[in-house]
Amino acid sequence: MANKNLNAAKSAKKDEFYTQLVDIENELKHYREHFRGKTVLCNCDDPRISNFFHYFSYNFEQLGLKKLITTCYKNQERDLFSQHNSERAIWLEYTGDHNGNRVPDPEEIGINYLQGDGDFRSQECIELLKQADIVVTNPPFSLFREYVAQLIEYDKKFIIIGHQNAIKYKEIFPLIRDNKLWLGYGFKGGAGHFISNYEDIATAGDHRDGMIRVSGVTWFTNLEIPKRSEDLILYKKYNATEYHKFENYDAINVDKTSDIPIDYYGVMGVPITFMDKFNPSQFEILGLGVANLGLECGIGPYKPEHKKYRKEIQKRGAVDGDLYMMIDGELVVPYTRILIRRRPIPYAVDEETPMPMAAETDNN
Repeated sequence: MANKNLNAAKSAKKDEFYTQLVDIENELKHYREHFRGKTVLCNCDDPRISNFFHYFSYNFEQLGLKKLITTCYKNQERDLFSQHNSERAIWLEYTGDHNGNRVPDPEEIGINYLQGDGDFRSQECIELLKQADIVVTNPPFSLFREYVAQLIEYDKKFIIIGHQNAIKYKEIFPLIRDNKLWLGYGFKGGAGHFISNYEDIATAGDHRDGMIRVSGVTWFTNLEIPKRSEDLILYKKYNATEYHKFENYDAINVDKTSDIPIDYYGVMGVPITFMDKFNPSQFEILGLGVANLGLECGIGPYKPEHKKYRKEIQKRGAVDGDLYMMIDGELVVPYTRILIRRRPIPYAVDEETPMPMAAETDNN
């Protein structure tokens, strides 16, 4: 699979993927207005080689930053891959060009030593976090839940890299549902190439020397960006034959985001890739159709579980509460579905075509 490297890194807690400068530039160009007068923290980086530090230090004046702070984690394991082994954890502080050459010279960068190992969860790193207005970095995928929880606890704005599977984490999805976190612009083709010492064993093409290809990575943020107000263009119309109803939830299944019907206002289960097109003015997120998390959506209880299907559901790798449907007499368990509903619009899409509401409830 394309993300075998990611899974291996998470298991070994060795997931320090160094982000390419071009990917940082392509994403952060959409947030320029947010940086003026702000202190930026990159707290999961080795500032001596980090492209995040490079981007912000060389664009400090252009962005109008107040201060840039980066921290370096001290390597404590010999096999924890990093391009440089740090004797001590450090943090750097840069307040801009002072000699007029508009280049971050070494003498203009304050080097400070940390007492601990530079872990973002340590108290001294938390004190640096408190100074920040915006946090921008690529945190360890294996610690993504803890990392986001800390940002939320300290009420920080952020632009960070994570895997799209994080959307369905029980700690992350409620933030998405409650409009406290959303997706940024993402990586071209939905895959990122990161500088690393791992052998790239991804089955997909586009391999690059000295890099690992990870599919499904994206940017997460809580800063407003233009794409959040762009309507998803819909063109297909609802018909009961094409859009199957779930057996255990009053909603229809939609296999692709582009197939969301233009004339349906009931509940729909869409793939997690929908989040890349999500506009909160156009759609409402109700819940997550996996395991029992769907019960949180507040739109009515699951229909009684069909006991005769339970063994087959489990055989297919699902658990009680996963959404499933019957297609041509066969039980089908789709991948994770986000339950959404169109928000009302002040005009009819097609006056000759009535707008169907929720799928009819099967009381069997």
